[in-house]
Amino acid sequence: MQDFSLHILDLVENSINAQATRIEIKIDEDESKDLLTIEISDDGTGMSEEMVAKVLDPFVTTRTTRKVGLGLSLLSQAAQECEGNATIRSKLGKGTRLTATFQLSHIDLKPWGSMVETILTLVVGNPEIDFLYQHRKGNFEYILDSAEIKQELEGVPLSNPDVVSLLRKDLKENLNQIGID
Repeated sequence: MQDFSLHILDLVENSINAQATRIEIKIDEDESKDLLTIEISDDGTGMSEEMVAKVLDPFVTTRTTRKVGLGLSLLSQAAQECEGNATIRSKLGKGTRLTATFQLSHIDLKPWGSMVETILTLVVGNPEIDFLYQHRKGNFEYILDSAEIKQELEGVPLSNPDVVSLLRKDLKENLNQIGID
């Protein structure tokens, strides 16, 4: 994967396939600690201890459409290449939490890619799921909570062109403040 936005899109698809109703994507860029942390958690079906133990292996997948599962192993490899790591915690029936850390100043740190389009695609394309996207950098914090947005829209669908336009504008304006397009 070429950038973090594609990693996040791929990994959140795992949560969607695990029948999650709420997915949280939390990003913390802590320049004082030279640390980037990406955490994706869900309330989906979860995994057994046996599956958690081997899920970072690229030749392990729960999908029936292919025999490899590259998303988690590629993120883990990217983290290791940047002096970080990836950990997974999961409980059957409770959900899963993936945490990946990276040295923020590392020369091999991937670019963000289009986080605006990734978050927009997830929120608009999966209106039945509540998404929380939180991005912190220094004193700046941006939070998009689709559950709150849906409540304020009072039945207007997230796919309404005016809503999509407003969401895109909000994401762009806020993420531009921290150097992400």
